[in-house]
Amino acid sequence: MSKIMKKNNLNSYIIIGIILLTIPIIVSIVGSLMSIHNPLETDALNKLQEPCVKYLMGTDDVGRDIFTRVTIGIRVSLLIGLSVTLIGTALGMCIGIISAYYKKTEKILMRIVDGIMAFPTIILAIVLAGILGAGTKNIIVALSISYIPTLARVTRNATLEVLSKEYVESAIVLGKSDIYIIFNYIVPNILSQVIVQITYTFAMAILHESILSFLGVGIKVPTPSLGGMVNDGRNYISIAPWVITFPGLTISWIVLALNMVGDGLSEWLNPRRKNRG
Repeated sequence: MSKIMKKNNLNSYIIIGIILLTIPIIVSIVGSLMSIHNPLETDALNKLQEPCVKYLMGTDDVGRDIFTRVTIGIRVSLLIGLSVTLIGTALGMCIGIISAYYKKTEKILMRIVDGIMAFPTIILAIVLAGILGAGTKNIIVALSISYIPTLARVTRNATLEVLSKEYVESAIVLGKSDIYIIFNYIVPNILSQVIVQITYTFAMAILHESILSFLGVGIKVPTPSLGGMVNDGRNYISIAPWVITFPGLTISWIVLALNMVGDGLSEWLNPRRKNRG
């Protein structure tokens, strides 16, 4: 009975995270379609307006509707987070699998990975963004490079574990090709560990994009970004707290939702838990 209850709790944890993530996605789609305000249009007569029926989240220091800008900021953040996750995962998995499967490449690839991991992820992202310049594409490149080492490490460790299994050794003895072994034995058996890391990467990519935009090396103005909006509102936090509160809460909401999904999947896919079951 306790095992069934624990399983249900894990399911609920993942479902709640998915629901929490779905809400801002729906808001970003529906809000943009229903909003009557231009997210880039300034209105000096209505600057720093409190939240009301006309301006659901108020206006900023130049009279732009915060709600409309938040809906676009959500899409920008999710686009960057998804792009970084896909690129980082693809390259990280390739490096991890190759280094584990082909021992001759391990020293070279892993030393490069170790060199990149010597720098904290956000510091490396800031440096790369500063070199490449602001803009959506450059931010995606900078963050993708920053996350490749972690994903490569996770993939390599998982691949080494799979390579030690008897069924893989049997396939090698039978003369199966490397491509066959990689895609039929290794990839399917490491996905559970990689998927968990993917959810955390997605969450951190959104958070770090917001930090880069807050620092002024992220999304180019005038494109709305959640981090940029927080930066714009920091000077008015005492007189117009809504300017910084709504985009800040949106960032926290999305990251929390992704972390809940990641935590739930981490426990759900944990081999030790399955063995106990």
